[in-house]
Amino acid sequence: MPDDKKFNEIIDFALQREKEAVEFYRKLQNIVKFTERKKLLQELGQTEDGHIKILERIRTGDISQKDVAEIQNLRISEYLVEAPFSGDMSYQDILITAMKREEASTRLYNDLADSSSDAGAKQLFLKLASEEAKHKLKFEQMYDQDILTED
Repeated sequence: MPDDKKFNEIIDFALQREKEAVEFYRKLQNIVKFTERKKLLQELGQTEDGHIKILERIRTGDISQKDVAEIQNLRISEYLVEAPFSGDMSYQDILITAMKREEASTRLYNDLADSSSDAGAKQLFLKLASEEAKHKLKFEQMYDQDILTED
């Protein structure tokens, strides 16, 4: 595992993104009114918290091989514009914002994997990208079911 300044800067950046994601899902829990949605957001926040632990393990060289699942991409988020975060966001705006954040995180981890020369780190970055893609898919499915199918 390389232990250079650039590698640590990349890990620090990724850690900051994950911490922002945890805080984002906490804030959304205060906005969403339905218990089932709050539970989903809580679970996603816990998953993001788990990513923080994985990144710390990458930094210390404690890396194990992980299977990387291929995740379906509905591409819904690619055609939507993110609304500014506010306390009075609609359910639709919350879903769009969440999709966009997960899309950006997926792209970040794929880029980190592409730039990593260490096979173990590359595999873990791909695993993290896959996890973020799963979150995005959940939000896209919710959007498809709850927003696009409304009359």
